[in-house]
Amino acid sequence: MLSIATASAQLTIPKEYLPEVHGTIRGKYELQTTNGMQRFQVRNARVSLDGKVLPVIAYKAEIDLSDEGSIKMLDAYARFVPNDTWNVTLGQMRVPFTIDAHRSPHQQYFANRSFIAKQVGNIRDVGLVAGYRIPSAPVVLEAGVFNGSGIVSQKEWHKSVNYSAKVQFPFLPGANVVLSSQTIKPEDVRIYMHDIGAYYEIAGFHIEGEYLFKHYADGAFANVHAVDAFVCYDLALPRVFRKISFLARYDMMTDQSDGYADKDTGRLTVDDSARQRATGGITLSLAAPFTVDLRLNYEKYFYGNGATVKSSEMDKIVLEVMVRF
Repeated sequence: MLSIATASAQLTIPKEYLPEVHGTIRGKYELQTTNGMQRFQVRNARVSLDGKVLPVIAYKAEIDLSDEGSIKMLDAYARFVPNDTWNVTLGQMRVPFTIDAHRSPHQQYFANRSFIAKQVGNIRDVGLVAGYRIPSAPVVLEAGVFNGSGIVSQKEWHKSVNYSAKVQFPFLPGANVVLSSQTIKPEDVRIYMHDIGAYYEIAGFHIEGEYLFKHYADGAFANVHAVDAFVCYDLALPRVFRKISFLARYDMMTDQSDGYADKDTGRLTVDDSARQRATGGITLSLAAPFTVDLRLNYEKYFYGNGATVKSSEMDKIVLEVMVRF
C-alpha cells in the first residue's frame, strides 16, 4: 500500500512549475470641479495566475473582480515558448497594438488612461499571436489574427477575421520606437488603424509621444486622429516614500465611431466627441516589497461647440491609491 508520505512526495510540484499569483487594486476618489459632483470607485481589483506546466508551455489567467463594478475575464491563454527568439500564443489577450493601451493598470503613469488607450485603440480579443525577436538586431515583431467580436461573444461565427501587427525597435536601454497597425470589422464597415510612438528615459525623465490614425472603409465615417504626449520626472526620496514623480500630459482625439451603425439610419454615429485634455499630476511611491502608488491628478478638458460631453469626461481632481502584489 502506498504510504501518505510517498504519495505526497510523488505529488510534489517542481518549484519552476508553481504558479505565480499577482494582483492589482486601484481605489479612487474623483471630484468634478465644474459642478461639484463626486464619487468613490474601485476601478480595478485584478488577480492573475501565470507560470509554466512544461519548459516550453506557459499560461496566464487574469480576472478583474471590479472593473468599474463589473466582473470581467481578461487574459486567458496558453503560450508556446521554445526559446527566447520566438513564441506563439493562443487564447484571450490584449491585441498587440499601440504603447499606452498595452500597459496594465499598475504600469500606468496617470490615474486615468489616455484617449488612445481607452477610447480609440483599446481592444482585447480572442485569437492567435506569433512573436519573434531578431537575434542580431534590436527588433521585436508581433502579429496575430482575432475573432473581432471582443471577449464576450466568443460563440459567434465569422466570415472574416481581424488582423494586428506590431514592431518594436528598442535600440537603446530605456528607449523604444513602436509601429503598429490593425484592422477590425465590428459590423459591416471595416476599420483600419495605424499607430506610431516612441519613448526615451534619461536622468530621471520618461518622455513619450504617440499618434494614432484611424480610417473607415468607403468613407463611412470621417478619419480619426488621436495624440498622447507626456513627460514624467522621478525624484528619489530618502525616507518613507521611495520617490516622487511629477507628470504632465496632453492628449486629444477627433470625433470617433466604434463602428456600429445606428439602427434607424444605418450610418455610423459619433460615439466619442472630439476633445483635448491637459493633465498634471504627482505620484508618491512607497518603498515596499510590493508597489504602492499614491496618485493625485487634475484633468482639464476642452470641447468644441455642440460636442456631447459624457458625465465622466469633465474637469476633475482624481486621488488614487494603487497597490500591486
